[in-house]
Amino acid sequence: MKITLTLILTLLFYQFSVAQTTQENYEIAFEELNCMLNETCESSFKKAVFIVENAYNNNTLDKKYFDKHIQVLTDLAKQLIVSRELIYDFEDKEQVEKYAALFSVMTDTIPIQLDSNQILLYPPFSYDFNDIWGHSDWSNMFVTKLLKTKQGNCHSLPYLYKILADEIGANSHIAVAPNHFYIKHQSKANGWYNKELTSGIFPIDAWLMASGYIHLDAIVNKLYMEALNEKQSIALCMTDLAKGYDRKMGLMADCEFILKCCDTALQYYPHYINGLLLKAETKRKQFDALMEKHYAEYPTDIFYIPEARQLFTEMTELYSQIHELGYRKMPEEMYLDWLVSLKEQRSKYENKNIINFNIKSN
Repeated sequence: MKITLTLILTLLFYQFSVAQTTQENYEIAFEELNCMLNETCESSFKKAVFIVENAYNNNTLDKKYFDKHIQVLTDLAKQLIVSRELIYDFEDKEQVEKYAALFSVMTDTIPIQLDSNQILLYPPFSYDFNDIWGHSDWSNMFVTKLLKTKQGNCHSLPYLYKILADEIGANSHIAVAPNHFYIKHQSKANGWYNKELTSGIFPIDAWLMASGYIHLDAIVNKLYMEALNEKQSIALCMTDLAKGYDRKMGLMADCEFILKCCDTALQYYPHYINGLLLKAETKRKQFDALMEKHYAEYPTDIFYIPEARQLFTEMTELYSQIHELGYRKMPEEMYLDWLVSLKEQRSKYENKNIINFNIKSN
């Protein structure tokens, strides 16, 4: 019996110690992201992404390996720029050449001449249909996983694209759709256009609308389809930090830390739907915990407690705000159908005006 009790106490102490270390790691990660947002340190989307993924991995990721892998892809894009000529007669040709090179790095098989007799075929990145929301393993959402396996999803693929775009000085913007991220570019020839990395296609806005889950109010309120600026992109990472923390800590998660992350992200990106949803769901968890603590059957049973009444009010106001902004929950199976529809109906949804592929070798 004493041995069993000692073992239990040892395990509890170990769990507490691990949780404390994890909490400290996440607090440091929060400060590193926050200083980018409040401009007390240099902003870097690449660094922000690594900070988030490293915190989830208990600060065990190799930053030098990460940077080296990014550098290899950056160098490959630069080589493509100088080895090809884009047939494009507008003044922003230099920028559009960068867009074309990045798209090739992400979606094409690229022959690399090693010597006079050897050619290496560098394979493209591909979409991983396994656990696309990270339900089983949250790290499936990560750029580090994408770099390691060459397979990613609508989170890691556009994130990597933006990292590479920043590295070569290309004007690239992440945009949000229901359960989805994609890339927006602007050119003199075509204006704003979309780049979908999960399928390697340039879809028109009609494809995004075809999901049926982009309400007109959501567009008017800039919930979706907006080209994000640098601070808004860092705000995505701040929300990712909170979501990763929640997944990692489970029942031991500090709701106040999650809310701190959400509030900070929403300060710079007020209509970020994932931040709003996570904040509302965290408030709901806090309220549910109060109900359980006081053995309440109905919410009104604990309204006599000021904290409970305030939490309930904040929670319901958030859900109302989310609905009024135009958010409609998109079922996961519907999302997959919508994603696949882009390839199956390519001729219907592809932007035929994009001329990025009018290229000749030098």
